[in-house]
Amino acid sequence: MTAPVRTRTSSELIQAEEPVLAHNYHPLPVVVARAEGVWVEDVEGRRYLDMLAGYSALNFGHRHPALIDAAHRQLDRLTLTSRAFHNDRLAEFAERLAELTGQDMVLPMNTGAEAVESGIKVARKWAYEVKGVPADRATIVVAADNFHGRTTTIVGFSTDETARSGFGPFTPGFRIVPYNDLAALQAAVDETTAAVLIEPIQGEAGVVVPDDGYLTGVRDLTRRADCLFVADEIQSGLGRTGRTLAVEHEGVVPDVLLLGKALGGGIVPVSAVVGRREVLGVLRPGEHGSTFGGNPLAAAIGTAVVELLETGEFQRRAAESGAVLREGLGELVGKGVVGFRARGLWAGVDVDPAIGTGREISERLMREGVLVKDTHGSTIRLAPPLTITEDELRCALRSLEKVLAA
Repeated sequence: MTAPVRTRTSSELIQAEEPVLAHNYHPLPVVVARAEGVWVEDVEGRRYLDMLAGYSALNFGHRHPALIDAAHRQLDRLTLTSRAFHNDRLAEFAERLAELTGQDMVLPMNTGAEAVESGIKVARKWAYEVKGVPADRATIVVAADNFHGRTTTIVGFSTDETARSGFGPFTPGFRIVPYNDLAALQAAVDETTAAVLIEPIQGEAGVVVPDDGYLTGVRDLTRRADCLFVADEIQSGLGRTGRTLAVEHEGVVPDVLLLGKALGGGIVPVSAVVGRREVLGVLRPGEHGSTFGGNPLAAAIGTAVVELLETGEFQRRAAESGAVLREGLGELVGKGVVGFRARGLWAGVDVDPAIGTGREISERLMREGVLVKDTHGSTIRLAPPLTITEDELRCALRSLEKVLAA
């Protein structure tokens, strides 16, 4: 008789990771083995309400049936060709994504950081070929406290010393200004400016929502200065804020959109640069590429994601449940919460430092069966799947209230 396979415990698995995994993350001590919808289960069978949703990669919840079905059907047919050949799934994905976002062309990539890097290359190429900036003098204006990824180029214009320190020398050509400050942005833009690259809502900084009119001001300024408005919607886009895109809250249409995370449905990494034809049209064969970018499996899943968003259901759910989230957090202000910022189903919650750090609050919530993630200091982020019910959301808020009171 074959001996049964012994399943290691959470503690054993965490200890096994220590000597063999690079320490680039500091995860909470929970080992997830299964998931469905808004719930995850660890190897011992304990269930947790997922209030992070993979930093918005799981906007549609874990293992959404339509997305899993699309993946299964494509796995039985074709997974990869590279872009050396055409595949039968890419055209529909590109057409429908462009239509969903109101843009003309799509550059498919894999990860969010790849989309940002690609957007930077496109903006510089546009500056030289269309705007007429002298060779190698193009500049891009970015915001302080940004988070666009962790490649060497991107961390070079980060103001987070944890992400930046020890990784220089850095790529030149970036100017950093305060976020939500149009006067500072105006002062930084000149004839060499290729683009202004910002997050419509700063996620890693603690879900920082700019003042009304800021995004409109950025759009107006970039038009006057003949430079591109590049909006990083990798975390804020695809339903999270109650609209398909966060820029829609001000009726703004950027020149370039950077998308990722939820575009892969929590199944495979899928990202895209989406923009006007006169911008993305500057690329020619051989100037940029990706072996896996636009692969048929990714395109099939991405198309299924677009189909879900085309219904408007998830945007509506994020808006309606977001109202419940804001109401619940408002009731906790003065009871351990010192402030919060929220839009749709996305919130940054500032906890009284006397109660604990963001990490400590996250660990206490984990013990109550709720998974969240800290950002900086005593701030935690809430970003549940858009499929969460009001009862589940109120359950998470009650757990937060209990942890704060304890």
